[in-house]
Amino acid sequence: MIQINSLSLMRGSKTLLNEASATIYPGHRVGLIGKNGCGKSSLFALLRGELHPDSGECLIPQGWRIVSVAQETPATERSAIDYVIDGDTLFRGLQAQLHEAENAHDGEKIAHLHSELEQAGVYDISSRAATILAGLGFTNDALNRPVSDFSGGWRMRLNLAQALLCPSDLLLLDEPTNHLDLDAVIWLEKWLSRYEGTLILISHDKSFLDSTVSEIVSFEQELLFSYTGNYASYEKQRAERLRLQDIEFEKQQAKIAHLESFINRFKAKASKAKQAQSRIKQLEKMETLLPAHSDSQFSFSFFAPPKLPNPLVKMEEVEVGYDETVILHHLHLNLVPGSRIGLLGRNGAGKSTLIKLLANEKQPMAGEYLTSTGLKIGYFAQHQLEFLRPDDSALAHLQRLDKKATEQSLRDFLGGFGFHGDAALAPVAPMSGGEKARLVLALLVYQKPNLLLLDEPTNHLDLDMRHALSLALQGFEGAMVLVSHDRFLLNTVCDDFYLVDQGQVAPFAGDLDDYKNWILKPAASQVLQSEVTDQESVDANEPAKSLDRKTVKRLEAEFRQATSGLRKQIQRYESEMDTLQASLENVENTLSDATLYEDENKAKLKEVLAEQARIKQALEENEMQWLDAQEDLEQQQKAFDARLNGE
Repeated sequence: MIQINSLSLMRGSKTLLNEASATIYPGHRVGLIGKNGCGKSSLFALLRGELHPDSGECLIPQGWRIVSVAQETPATERSAIDYVIDGDTLFRGLQAQLHEAENAHDGEKIAHLHSELEQAGVYDISSRAATILAGLGFTNDALNRPVSDFSGGWRMRLNLAQALLCPSDLLLLDEPTNHLDLDAVIWLEKWLSRYEGTLILISHDKSFLDSTVSEIVSFEQELLFSYTGNYASYEKQRAERLRLQDIEFEKQQAKIAHLESFINRFKAKASKAKQAQSRIKQLEKMETLLPAHSDSQFSFSFFAPPKLPNPLVKMEEVEVGYDETVILHHLHLNLVPGSRIGLLGRNGAGKSTLIKLLANEKQPMAGEYLTSTGLKIGYFAQHQLEFLRPDDSALAHLQRLDKKATEQSLRDFLGGFGFHGDAALAPVAPMSGGEKARLVLALLVYQKPNLLLLDEPTNHLDLDMRHALSLALQGFEGAMVLVSHDRFLLNTVCDDFYLVDQGQVAPFAGDLDDYKNWILKPAASQVLQSEVTDQESVDANEPAKSLDRKTVKRLEAEFRQATSGLRKQIQRYESEMDTLQASLENVENTLSDATLYEDENKAKLKEVLAEQARIKQALEENEMQWLDAQEDLEQQQKAFDARLNGE
């Protein structure tokens, strides 16, 4: 176990921890949370042995293999897959030793190293690396491209892939979702669910924490507090603890009053009924959510837009893409005040392309694209952080937008985004990524847009700022289109989801749990999303209607056709397992020959043992793939049967 006893830790003159204690047991999955700058990354450095405590102790079991994500990626010409495998230094070291032994013709050492390489996973390390890279969004073509070809965000994915590939007893992940899209986040959750070591995770993504950890360690007042359960459980436990300490809830009451005002104003209007219901749901959660963030330094809201034309944007048969390549076809989309759309879709499907079209960074290649007079766009994307003036302060940036405003009014406004006192006058250049993101958001809010376009707005933002952004967006009166890997934000601010897939943009019939299933299952499982005739539809408020025999036969035929690829996969795996089993029996018959173990047959013995290990590994992989495919088919069959039964 990891034991932190009376630990004090300082960085410069700032005290991060003072007489803090915590215990993390082997195999536990721990979320490490706290405000930016509280010391989370410093604690990681301590666990890696890069820092030493000022007093107290941090005890880690001897011999534990500790793995974390590298923060720098050299612009090497190594291929992506080789770079990822390079992260397993034990494996690469054994390979180097084997090369030396072969050059020295040291047969005994060669045999010994072959055995060690087998234990290190020599037969499947390339396939494991390729699987991890695919899960993180890399295409097959990208695996052999040099690392220098990739942008900074994709290089960070390569570093994450390195860490996931390495065998470890303790895995330290610091904001692993920052450079991932939603699909990769969903894949990473599934991968971490199978990780057998001890996991310590720093993240500001509530949904990701809820799905991956079973314990929270929180930095509070220079101490470490442990909470059992995931992040949602932590919020409830901490809220209760704060209540018992008579914490003020004035901010909570103000937020509740604001939401109640919105509900009372609009719940009777058909055009606003959906938004009102959304606020009612949020109001139900406020009692437990807000106390956990009651000491947040962030508090802001969007101004009412001067104009709200209807529609703001109208598209008919629009095509958009790059150069001569069309990415999205036949776009039909109307954005009206109150539209709150979350864009879903696989990496590279065209979500950011659509956002850039709406932001006027791309022009339509065909079709009718109309915008109303009075449209004012507020666009947030990570590349906009680069356009901040490095020598200017946050206040100077705001003063350029409004030369008539008083300095005090602008400083008051910036205070809601965490720029208090001298922080409002400090230059941008040394700011962290989170501070720059907050400043760009502040500039966007100040301009009173009526159409918000948000492309991954939560990257680099801590939990309190994400919470403040979620509350502010709920009060926004214009239209909003959001791309985010933060499912908590998507769930709390979006009323509709649109799926960007295969060049099309269409409403997604389901919630984020349905989308997760859609991502993790093969395309064949999506047959149940096909059109349903009027006779087949079942009203939610009426008893299920039985389907006639002709319709049942048609649906069964469609289901068999849709799952035929999966069934063929299962048959192929079964055939391959039969072949491998026969090969394994032949190898084991060879190994039963006593003469094979004589000195003159050492080379042949080594070859036969290597072949045995290869076949066993291949057989195990085929069995796992067969089981996964069989389970997937059974789940699809259950869903299909439930549909036929009207469930």
